[in-house]
Amino acid sequence: MKKSVIFIFLLISVLANANVRMPLIFSDGMVLQRDKQIPIWGFADANESVEIHFNKQIKKTIADKNGKWTVNLNAEKAGGPFELIIIGKNKITIKNVLVGEVWICSGQSNMEFQVFKTMNAEKEIAAANYPMIRHFGVAQDLSGTPKDDLKQGKWEEANKENVGNFTAVGYYFARKLYAELKIPIGIINTSWGGTNVETWTSREAFENSPDFKAMIADVPTVDINAIFETYKKSVLENLKKVQGFDVSMENEEQFKNANFQDKNWPEIKVPSLWENQQIGNIDGIVWMRKTIVLTAEQAKKEAILHLAKVDDEDKTYVNGVEVGTNNLWDKLRVYKIPVNVLKEGTNVIAVRITDYSGGGGIYGDSADLKIDFKDSNLPLEGLWKFNVIKVRIEVSPNSYPSLLYNAMVNPLVPYAMQGVLWYQGEANVWRAAEYKKAFPLMITDWRTKFKQGNFPFYFVQLSTFDEFGGNSQKGSRWAELREAQSETLKLPNTGMAVTTDIGNAKDIHPTNKQDIGLRLAAIAMNNLYGKKQVHSGPTYKSQEIKGSQIILTFDNIGSGLSTPNNDELKGFEIAGKDKVFHAAQAIIKDNKIIVSSDKVQNPVAVHYGWADDDTTINLFNKEKFPASPFRTDNWEMIAANEKYKVSK
Repeated sequence: MKKSVIFIFLLISVLANANVRMPLIFSDGMVLQRDKQIPIWGFADANESVEIHFNKQIKKTIADKNGKWTVNLNAEKAGGPFELIIIGKNKITIKNVLVGEVWICSGQSNMEFQVFKTMNAEKEIAAANYPMIRHFGVAQDLSGTPKDDLKQGKWEEANKENVGNFTAVGYYFARKLYAELKIPIGIINTSWGGTNVETWTSREAFENSPDFKAMIADVPTVDINAIFETYKKSVLENLKKVQGFDVSMENEEQFKNANFQDKNWPEIKVPSLWENQQIGNIDGIVWMRKTIVLTAEQAKKEAILHLAKVDDEDKTYVNGVEVGTNNLWDKLRVYKIPVNVLKEGTNVIAVRITDYSGGGGIYGDSADLKIDFKDSNLPLEGLWKFNVIKVRIEVSPNSYPSLLYNAMVNPLVPYAMQGVLWYQGEANVWRAAEYKKAFPLMITDWRTKFKQGNFPFYFVQLSTFDEFGGNSQKGSRWAELREAQSETLKLPNTGMAVTTDIGNAKDIHPTNKQDIGLRLAAIAMNNLYGKKQVHSGPTYKSQEIKGSQIILTFDNIGSGLSTPNNDELKGFEIAGKDKVFHAAQAIIKDNKIIVSSDKVQNPVAVHYGWADDDTTINLFNKEKFPASPFRTDNWEMIAANEKYKVSK
């Protein structure tokens, strides 16, 4: 009896190992790329025979010594639904398979940003009834070495039950394509908020790059556990340097009290996410304190504390008394301060912030950070004291290069697709100059890996966001990153959607993702799908200096340069050899722009929209596509010498 049980167990184990297995991307509801050879691959026993049936095609192959097998189906026209059948020692039937256009959507949080967060979300979700649009959500995962399969993911139809969690940019793009083409559209969403471009690039790409091979040579190929220990040590040591003391929860019950002495605590700018400041990219618990001085009259009045937004959760105290708590990261904090809590003289606001993922800290509009006394208010923006007391130690996707490529891109290779949509760059603004090399490297890397030629790669230029208050006078990292994105258009078969007019200077995640999807779709319709149309805004071409004026010429002017409602042109600056820029007068004449300033008699250079916050700029073509920000000089920028480095 005992021997029989052992035999049955061994037999089951053998049969289980013998089963043909498919990567998760090959699953019910999938969309295959039309009009191209279709790679199909999977796993089996070494040397196992495998047979694939699709539509009227039958293909046979044999697994290699590692159990990996691949076949290429002949190109198919758009249509479906079909079944994809894989037969080895077992049989797998993948149902409801469509053939159409497949696009990979990738990048950081603005690509990850879901439909339910966008403007008019309730209406958009209710109207979603597109069974021919399918979305595959790649589960977030990290790996020190390339993986064969994804951690998790499934195909879903675009209906009101599912669409709220789709990538918004990808969905609005797909919806426009479907309206024009009336064929199935598949979008594969592999994105992760706050990530840099280096984590999306393969190790081989760095090794073969003259600009990055020295960097990657110092990076060992390690497993995630080893990375974790290195990362943990690095984070805690860095925070000790920043604070001057260890991360510890000791005595934290005293931090809410007005009489607690916080003079040895460091200071941080508020409102602003701490990822953008000296605390860095951590999740955990941080106390922030602000000392204010009130008059006797103010102390007697009814008061409302406005704390802008807190990412993610806060417990807020005034003079040791809890006045409110909230765990919704995107909600304004408005707390009533009870009578007799405030006092004449020194008062302390103390906030215990818990950040679970993504950004952390007090952020938003400085106008929403104040104590309101009805007839007056006391602004609270500026420097606050802080103390990091607990860190949620997890390996960041940015801890080492290639972590997301290995786990969230390599398992998709060589899935047949039409192209890639990309929305990323915010995490690279500190190394904006280097992005001119790092971003094209990643694009070329993906094209090499997927072996589908120079497939279309369309990306979104960063919207306005007043992160550092950067401008022409003190430099703008955001403007420099936008320039790097513009220069990436030198690569073949690329396109860029300019979004200067639909951003939000106070929110890094603008909710108008509809227009972004439409602008990307306009590029695709023009470049790929035979609908020739104006699909981008004016781009700087050249300048001519005539006396005290500079005359600018542009490409992509469509039917002519314009401003909304024929308003006066804004956003132009002009400088002489002293490199000091002054606000300039700019006029449109014969589809050129003449720029001048009384303060610059011998101009040499022009800036347009050269600021973190470029909200006011207003040059368009008559087809209502905005001009990309630009500069005509080649003077060294503030990010010129910043390089990607891996923590040791």
